[in-house]
Amino acid sequence: MRNLASWLLLLTVLCAPLQSGADTRAVLIEVDGAISPASSDFVVRGIDKAADSGAALVLLQINTPGGLDGAMRSIVQGILASPLPVVCYVAPSGARAASAGTYILYACHIAAMAPGTNLGAATPVQLGGGGLPKPPKPATGPESADDATDDNDDAMQHKLVNDAAAYLRSLAQLRGRNAEWARETVETGASLSAGEALKAGVIDLVASDLDDLLAQLNGYPVEMDGKTLTLDTTGITVTRIEPDWRTRLLSVIADPNITYILILIGIYGLIFEFYNPGMVLPGVVGAISLLLALFALQVLPVNYAGLALLMLGIAFMVAEAFAPSFGALGMGGLIAFLIGSIILIDTDMPGYGISLPLILTFTAVSGLFFLGVIGLAIKARGRPVVSGQEEMLGATGTALQDFSELGRVRIHGESWQARTEAPVRRGQSVRVTRIDGLTLHVEPQQEN
Repeated sequence: MRNLASWLLLLTVLCAPLQSGADTRAVLIEVDGAISPASSDFVVRGIDKAADSGAALVLLQINTPGGLDGAMRSIVQGILASPLPVVCYVAPSGARAASAGTYILYACHIAAMAPGTNLGAATPVQLGGGGLPKPPKPATGPESADDATDDNDDAMQHKLVNDAAAYLRSLAQLRGRNAEWARETVETGASLSAGEALKAGVIDLVASDLDDLLAQLNGYPVEMDGKTLTLDTTGITVTRIEPDWRTRLLSVIADPNITYILILIGIYGLIFEFYNPGMVLPGVVGAISLLLALFALQVLPVNYAGLALLMLGIAFMVAEAFAPSFGALGMGGLIAFLIGSIILIDTDMPGYGISLPLILTFTAVSGLFFLGVIGLAIKARGRPVVSGQEEMLGATGTALQDFSELGRVRIHGESWQARTEAPVRRGQSVRVTRIDGLTLHVEPQQEN
């Protein structure tokens, strides 16, 4: 019994430092820039990694002008599902949590800002591409078709704004923050400085730096799963999570322009390999590019109708190369390629679509290729036949014997049976007029 007690005491002594170390560590995740699929993946995996490592707290430091709605909602869902308290800190001075950043700030268990920072302007332009709601038009006459279109656009924008406002208000109510201002920033694009946000009950703390923030968090109560948890940040250490290779790769290839280029390199590379089997290099480059593009497409807001049109356009242009239709397939493919490229990325967020000059450049290159194929097809159609039986028509040879009906002639180094309607002398030059099975119909040529 004494030995059992000794073992239990030893286990308690050994485990105590481990448990203490796990409880006195915070994980810092930094997001600097637009909220994109790469940053969303980085934050969500960072929260999971912090929970698995036994950290006591997640510090999410942000400085963002906004971003994609889908990426923002992924981050919000990751925060709401976090088993650890997540503290959002808008820093350093001069940083902002605009648009999508405001939603992330509201979702966190504790919201803090550094002096000289701001938040707000959460109107969902990235959802509908509209911007601020338009003022009502005065009723000055009968409604035109343009007015009806504007009314439809306004109705859609109001739906999007109302949805975004309800979403942000629900986050405000969940965290006990100012829900009225949440509605206002969505509907009117209102913004607040750090001090104003603290007075309005939008955030919980204003801290000059991370040390100041951790000092203020000591003893701070947090609601977690219906229970109140009191934070203890005495002697806490901060571990920064650095972006790994996956995040760095995704941040590069998730750029819509890069993804677009990778798609085209992949498709054209594989087509070239299939057309010239054994070259290997085009197939390898094409396969790698296409796989990287597919990896990026899984996190981008892709319009699959646009992707289908893009691939259909390429298929039509390739079909024009193999079975020339003198423009029908090629022109249709060019139009499908252009429309598919324009609508490929399903977002109206400024600066996050595919560059129009890039689309026009690739369309022009594909069009020149298609015109070149047509030109070659037309030239090939006008050339004489150089193979098969038809190549014998008009060919000249030499009679191997005298004959007036059937005889033998030598053409292209081969001996053929020939039929003639005019007498032919041995050694005389003859010309083929038509072919009947394996018999050539010839006529003697006049000698100079």
